[in-house]
Amino acid sequence: MIKGLTFDLWDTVFIDDSDEAKREAAGRPTKPVERRQLVHQFINKHKPVSLEMVTAVYDAADAAFRKIWHEQFVTWTVHERLSILLKGLKVELPENEMTELVRLHEEMELEFKPDFIAGVHDPIRTLSEKYKLCVISDTIFSPGRVLRELLASENILEFFDGFVFSDEIGYSKPHPEVFKNAAQILGLQMNELVHIGDREHNDIKGAHKHGLKAVLCTAAIDRDSANTKADGMFSDYRDLHKIIDDLA
Repeated sequence: MIKGLTFDLWDTVFIDDSDEAKREAAGRPTKPVERRQLVHQFINKHKPVSLEMVTAVYDAADAAFRKIWHEQFVTWTVHERLSILLKGLKVELPENEMTELVRLHEEMELEFKPDFIAGVHDPIRTLSEKYKLCVISDTIFSPGRVLRELLASENILEFFDGFVFSDEIGYSKPHPEVFKNAAQILGLQMNELVHIGDREHNDIKGAHKHGLKAVLCTAAIDRDSANTKADGMFSDYRDLHKIIDDLA
């Protein structure tokens, strides 16, 4: 019997990079460009380094992050990523400046918030009346505390019984500890859970490997529907409740 649901966030509850159009309308650079500009600005208070050099080292640090993320299922925190970057540039910032630089990176999505998928709010509320709900999300730049704020701003934070964020538990999908942690938080067995996400490898195959059912969300972007092994699939959140009830 299905008793709980776990939700990915990016491109499952809200739409990745949907804030970029808002940034452009406000005359702001893209997030990747602004991150590099911020580092350049902070470093040049102490040591002259060109923006080109900062960008090159930032790109290398990003590549290292992605390798560890995809191969070891770990997402470095923003502090860890920036520490590696600064070490590569042979610069050490005062603690207060490092704290501020980290904060500016982490809270960038709060200034220009991503759009939530149309129609997501009511289904989450109604599903929470019948099933226990938990978020499972990798954190790339926005940590768990920021993602909670985004959910709270849309008045749906309260419908979740638990949260598994990769910066808080030290692992990312599809590592087994991610799904085990969610089951423990909800007080359920993994075979009593359905995971909902947008990526075949992490969300569908990852969930199946650890005994969960899995539903593919294509409401924001269709990456994998042609070859999915999901137990269900939807592009409209109005269809999700029936899919879950049928699985249950």
